[in-house]
Amino acid sequence: MRLTPDSSRLLATVATGVSATLFWPALPAVASEVPDWQMPFACGESWEGSTRATHHPSPYSIDWNRDRYDLGHIVSASAPGVVSSVVDLGDASYGLYVVINHGSGWTSLYAHLQKALVVAGQRVDQGQTLGLLGDSGGSSGAHLHYEQRLDKTDQPAMFDGTAFVYDSWLTSLNCGDVPIVGDWNGDRFSDVGVFGRRAGAAAFRKRFPTGNVKRVIYGLPTDTPLVGDWDADGRSDLGVWSQPTATFALKKSNGSLQVFSFGDRNDVPVTGDWNGDGRWDVGTFNPGTATFFLRDARGNLTTKVFGAVSSLPITGDWDGDGRSNVGVYDPDTTTFSLAMPDGTTKTVVYGTSTSLPVVGSWNTDGVSDLGVWDMSTGVFSKRLTAQRTERIRFGSIR
Repeated sequence: MRLTPDSSRLLATVATGVSATLFWPALPAVASEVPDWQMPFACGESWEGSTRATHHPSPYSIDWNRDRYDLGHIVSASAPGVVSSVVDLGDASYGLYVVINHGSGWTSLYAHLQKALVVAGQRVDQGQTLGLLGDSGGSSGAHLHYEQRLDKTDQPAMFDGTAFVYDSWLTSLNCGDVPIVGDWNGDRFSDVGVFGRRAGAAAFRKRFPTGNVKRVIYGLPTDTPLVGDWDADGRSDLGVWSQPTATFALKKSNGSLQVFSFGDRNDVPVTGDWNGDGRWDVGTFNPGTATFFLRDARGNLTTKVFGAVSSLPITGDWDGDGRSNVGVYDPDTTTFSLAMPDGTTKTVVYGTSTSLPVVGSWNTDGVSDLGVWDMSTGVFSKRLTAQRTERIRFGSIR
């Protein structure tokens, strides 16, 4: 992970009382580019990676272990990409395993899992939870079998641009920032920030219009960041989603914490004001069924099928009625598809092959605006109009 100063990058997770967006990867744009491989574990964790001459399918494969409590530990994506397969061979061979396609012939494999928390066709980000470490298949004990492949052939492993020394311990630098957006000061304009995956914890860094940055330690490096106005005071609050437990933990402006379970462990969280009361609610997007499940403060549930397994879910107020609606982004075509309240679908083409979707409130007209963040440059682009774009950088680039 290549890091730059704090004022150097951004993405978005939710905007000013009108929208909510999560971080999502696109496949590498350059055909010959090798992925920026990171260890398949959370930032700061130290693991021993071993092999042997008879290791199948090659000595370049790695068996990761740390201690006797490895079973059930979170396994993270080494690089952004698309899940090409989730296979369960039972008690044989790899057992339950996941393969991610990173583009240009590069794939990574994660085997002997206890539980897979992604589905085939789903897009995942570097550092995103893939599953839980296990001892399935032909395993003699709990460990993660890991491979980096080019055109289906194992390659010598590399992490953070350096060749891995087999049969040694290594500390994970899978510490990328996850950009967020929110109205930090209540002026009805979206501001930017990042959620940093750091060793042992995570840190939200909120950038104010003055350029000042406020740092808030909250969540774990394996969590998904959330932003929304949980108490309807006009200012965005913070939250996290724990995928292994499908648990939301929302931190209100008065410091109180609301913790509850909702959704499935294979879901992706979203936030928005579903009923227009000014108080933000939560929801999930299930990639396998392309279904949004939107939960209001009273526990009422609304469902909507929209998008596809590879879609990146977004939400926003597309017509200015004060209610958040759903939408999706397709990085392959750089197309936003917005589910309008009247039943129609509005499409907007914006971004590049390395862009992630962003939704915010760039003006005060009450209608959510679109944007993108480019992973390769760390540039956040706000789509002010079809002809005008405002750009800003904040955080760390990948």
